[in-house]
Amino acid sequence: MRCTLIALGCCLLAGPVLAQSIGEKSGVNSVLGVAPATADFVKEVAISDMFEIESSKLAEQKGNAQEKSFAQQMVSDHTKTSTELKQLVGSGKVQATAPTALDSSHQNKLDKLKDASGKDFSSDYDSYQLSAHKDAVSLFERYANGGDNPELKNWAGKTLPALKHHLDMAQELGKAPSVGQSSK
Repeated sequence: MRCTLIALGCCLLAGPVLAQSIGEKSGVNSVLGVAPATADFVKEVAISDMFEIESSKLAEQKGNAQEKSFAQQMVSDHTKTSTELKQLVGSGKVQATAPTALDSSHQNKLDKLKDASGKDFSSDYDSYQLSAHKDAVSLFERYANGGDNPELKNWAGKTLPALKHHLDMAQELGKAPSVGQSSK
């Protein structure tokens, strides 16, 4: 018990250090409520937007009526946030580099969606959207509350309500039967 408390204390004291990539990548920052480093925030947002756009383009083709409607909004909204983030980084107001490709974890999920159809596609897409939006809300809340770049912090705060709405919508995916869709 004492060792656990000492380890926890060390983690809390190391909060600023944990705000680097390892903390964000491992989920430690989220558990501790620590704001991500600016570079990590930009990376996570860029990858999240790319995944939302690409997976939702698949849902526009393969999903049921409810998923297609949701996917159209995801493509539109995440294209907008992706453009805004690129403008902030490109303006020099944010010192970070946005990735231009998905990481392996998100690419694997996208590949799984490409190969899935029917109920399997819906189950995976719905689950991925719920998880992605929970993560995004946490990420944006933590940066809006404690980020170190004022421009990016302001943008995170302004973007957060839309992400919370996306999360609410994602929680409804698969709950209501879609009109005109047969269950396969």
